[in-house]
Amino acid sequence: MKIYCVGGAVRDELLGLPVKDRDYVVVGATPEEMLQQGFKPVGKDFPVFLHPQTHEEYALARTERKTARGYHGFEFYTAPDVTLEQDLARRDLTINAIAKDAEGKLIDPFDGASDLKAGVLRHVGPAFAEDPVRILRVARFAARFGFRVAPETLALMSAMAENGEADALVAERVWQELARGLMESKPSRMLGVLRECGALARVMPELDALWEDHDAAREALRALDASAVADDRLEARVAALARLLDPLAVESLAGRLKMPADSRDLALLAARYGNSVADAGELSAEELFELFEVTDAWRRPERLKKLVSASLAGEQNGGPARLRLDSALAAAATIDAGAIAKSSATPAEIGRRVAEARLTAIRKALEDR
Repeated sequence: MKIYCVGGAVRDELLGLPVKDRDYVVVGATPEEMLQQGFKPVGKDFPVFLHPQTHEEYALARTERKTARGYHGFEFYTAPDVTLEQDLARRDLTINAIAKDAEGKLIDPFDGASDLKAGVLRHVGPAFAEDPVRILRVARFAARFGFRVAPETLALMSAMAENGEADALVAERVWQELARGLMESKPSRMLGVLRECGALARVMPELDALWEDHDAAREALRALDASAVADDRLEARVAALARLLDPLAVESLAGRLKMPADSRDLALLAARYGNSVADAGELSAEELFELFEVTDAWRRPERLKKLVSASLAGEQNGGPARLRLDSALAAAATIDAGAIAKSSATPAEIGRRVAEARLTAIRKALEDR
């Protein structure tokens, strides 16, 4: 039995990045031998085990064979005679197909270390085309590392999109990879790579339509990267991307990807009211009050803060607009709706008096600035 550290941990260590999780491949062992040593089985499709002390994942070396379209259509083979090189050969990119033994020696049959130094994302072999999720992963790695995609890999990804392999991706997996890509340091790279290989039109046509107006596409990508600097919340980054989309397109995209409610709702607000937020420096007290009303800012002020962050990402007038919004909302928040309710007879009267008081407070706050 031989054990090797593989994949992302080795890659990130070579890049000088923090290593969060380590995965291991076990060569020359059977499931029974792993159990005898106290490992706990967790794998459903193939033998994966948790270390009894560290709880890190140890997978038996395996090969795989494509049996059907999509990323579920695989048949796995594990046995003591499967070599480390065979296991590494099934991986997606050369930078993820590097192993390290117990003495720290690198095993790099596909020259992934050279691609790491050159900043290149290159597929290991033709089996890459058997799993459409790898298109999304390459785009996500481009967003994380800023690496370029090797021409031959981009050509293979384009062929996969053209022949319909990407159509087999299920909504949940697309959303999972998109969400992870949006949280990278330069999320625009993910969309750019997907657009370049033709996959964006297949899995997220609403976003692909932005490129019908190249100025709009550039603005969307600029705002997205600016939001990555300004806000570390996924919902705000989704909203920054959605701001330049039509609300109907956002509804379609959210439904297609089965977005979580918080991301969907904020994206719709950004599509409907993002421009108003961006222009807040010029809005009147009445217009600011209406904006707070339609965005339910009284009950959900934190959501409004996310909307503001998404809408003002990268905006030159973000300072004045944000100050005006903050001042108006803070003034309105000083109104004691409960006290007004005690002194009013009907719900309609309560609502009218609270609204009047909030608007008056906003006007005064703006006059005092």
